[in-house]
Amino acid sequence: MKTEEFDDLKQLIEMLEQHQVAEFDLDRGDVKLRLKFARAENSSALAADLTRLLASAPPAVAHAAAAAQAPAPAQAPVASPEAGLHLVKSPIVGTFYASPSPGAAAFVNPGDRVEKGQVVAVIEAMKLMNEIEADAAGQVVKCLVSNGQPIEFGQPLFSIRIT
Repeated sequence: MKTEEFDDLKQLIEMLEQHQVAEFDLDRGDVKLRLKFARAENSSALAADLTRLLASAPPAVAHAAAAAQAPAPAQAPVASPEAGLHLVKSPIVGTFYASPSPGAAAFVNPGDRVEKGQVVAVIEAMKLMNEIEADAAGQVVKCLVSNGQPIEFGQPLFSIRIT
């Protein structure tokens, strides 16, 4: 797996935990992933199961999953710098483009201020270019997808710190 795929996996796990999804299956080519989330009282058993699973996984997969694993409940919670950020999500399935044409400047970059309704990207779906607008005003913290990447409905595209 590539480094950006590990980041995507981490974001997926965080989103699933945030929305309290109990189980999740992903089958994409040679990657098969099954996640089951336990409640807080079972978290130590889950950590043990995950540790056993990672021990038998290929080194690259084990490293990525270990990086995505949440801290043990005994530790004090650490405030994430990305906590409380608003996510601009894809309203359609298609191909993500950060700029209006090849070689042109991106609509927005991390650090840019955006207003509600401002075009932040284009998604090509069935040969149609669909402008994606910010649904909140604030500062762009991170672009969560890469240019030319196929995306799914509801996939986070940008994180915005609402101001």
